[in-house]
Amino acid sequence: MYVTIQRFMLMLALTLAGPMSFTGLAWAQPVKTPATPPKTAPGKGPATPAVPAKVHPSDEFFAKGPIPQLRIRLTKEEEQKLRANQRAYVLCTLIEDGKTTYEGVRVKLKGAAGSFRNLDDRPAFTLNMGKGKPEFHGLDKFHLNNSVQDESYMSEMLCSQLCRDAGLPAARATHARVWLNDRDLGFYGLKEGFNEDFIKANFPGTEGKGNLYDGGFLQDIDANLERDEGEGADDKADLKALLAAAREPDVTKRATLLAERLDIDAFINFMALELMMCHWDGYTNNKNNYRIYFHVTTKKAVFIPHGMDQMFGDANFPVFNVPGTILPGAVLNVPEWKVKYQKRVRELLPMFAPDKLHARIDAAHKRIRPIVAATISEDRAKQLDDRIRDFRGRLNGRQAAISAQMPAMPLAFGKENWVAVEGWAAKPEGDAKLETKVVAGRTMMAIETGPSKNCVASYRAKVLLEKGRYRLEGKVRTTSVKIINDNKGAGAGLRLGHADRGNSNRAVGTAGWSAVGHIFEITEPQREVELVAELRSTGGAAVFDGGAMRVVKLK
Repeated sequence: MYVTIQRFMLMLALTLAGPMSFTGLAWAQPVKTPATPPKTAPGKGPATPAVPAKVHPSDEFFAKGPIPQLRIRLTKEEEQKLRANQRAYVLCTLIEDGKTTYEGVRVKLKGAAGSFRNLDDRPAFTLNMGKGKPEFHGLDKFHLNNSVQDESYMSEMLCSQLCRDAGLPAARATHARVWLNDRDLGFYGLKEGFNEDFIKANFPGTEGKGNLYDGGFLQDIDANLERDEGEGADDKADLKALLAAAREPDVTKRATLLAERLDIDAFINFMALELMMCHWDGYTNNKNNYRIYFHVTTKKAVFIPHGMDQMFGDANFPVFNVPGTILPGAVLNVPEWKVKYQKRVRELLPMFAPDKLHARIDAAHKRIRPIVAATISEDRAKQLDDRIRDFRGRLNGRQAAISAQMPAMPLAFGKENWVAVEGWAAKPEGDAKLETKVVAGRTMMAIETGPSKNCVASYRAKVLLEKGRYRLEGKVRTTSVKIINDNKGAGAGLRLGHADRGNSNRAVGTAGWSAVGHIFEITEPQREVELVAELRSTGGAAVFDGGAMRVVKLK
């Protein structure tokens, strides 16, 4: 049987590309296999809505601009107005870095139950520059968050980046130093506001038009949500139609109605990101902290995350439970959309690799620490170091915890006798290094032996199979692999979890793309199995071609 696999793989002639960055191993670019379905690159978002490629005037400010020092000046009269009604705008003067002055800026206090502070404490602010007036780094509206629920100042920034990288519109975030009159308020988070400019930048072709609703505090879509942007009668007709569709008891009719009123792919992306980032206080889990935009052309609702200052609090936060909020329950109880949701989580999972998250945090830390040390104190900077270290630690186990929750993927064999296997998740062991890259549209999964010279690391995927005989097969490329001989197997190869693969299924030494395969049998009517692509070695590295991983049903 193994000879048959080799003949099959021989027809898939592969060319080698130049080396890329992975220690001790050259990444290789395979020639695409015509029969293999195209792969979705990890972390890529749905077709709509997508954060546009066009450069926004404020992009450079959020990406690598200086940390502004902002002084909000209130006259005694305007201060009294703000004390009388802290949620209403009053006029102020905004001074940036002691030299740029913005007159006639409107300001009010912001925040909900956990983050709101009064004017004499350390309040959070919303600032509106005003139509026809100079913008603040391309922004007409922005927020200064006191970050009392996130002393690392990293949560909002990191999660905004993750959302946007995944194709989900989200407000961009950076940082600022803030004074109110002559009172030093300390270090703040700075976040762009939700307004016409936000709509225009994130939904090309809309010209900023369409209804934008604020989810408010602990309100679902059946509440009287406040409209922040829009034209015409504020009769909530779009919200009411969306609610009626979600409450349709017949699943088939519900799916039809919801598809007309909700951007399903965008909402699945939204749910997956909220739960994967542990947004316990977001819409999906807690009907809180969200915006809804009804696209002016498609008329479909798109959900936008908000209030992401308490994320990654529980590494085991559930991702696949059906929440009690209205729309997540309505969508996930449609079988087709439930499968699509599970697939989207698998696609996003590589974004949550600890080293990738740490790199983002470390870059921001390097940028803001000198500002805190120079404008506040070295002691305050050291406290920031500690809080960022804590936040970094909270990121470590999230990817593995999501992988452990991942339900088995049902494999349905149609006219073909094989099914491509997706959703491989890294399972590090010891000091082995695991890394994935997308090459020519296919995911390459690399494993490198660590300094301990005892590598048993793997990539794994759970699948659901009916009774029958099967072969798991794939392609692997090795560099200087030195084998471990134990009961599980040696070198690079494939097997099932809790099973041995023997000596006939292995790739060792240095070799170009070669076939590996593992035959197994399911004796029960249906069983969940764990597929394993592993490297068991005392040295060297291997790359598995994720685009060639498949299960073949044998006669």
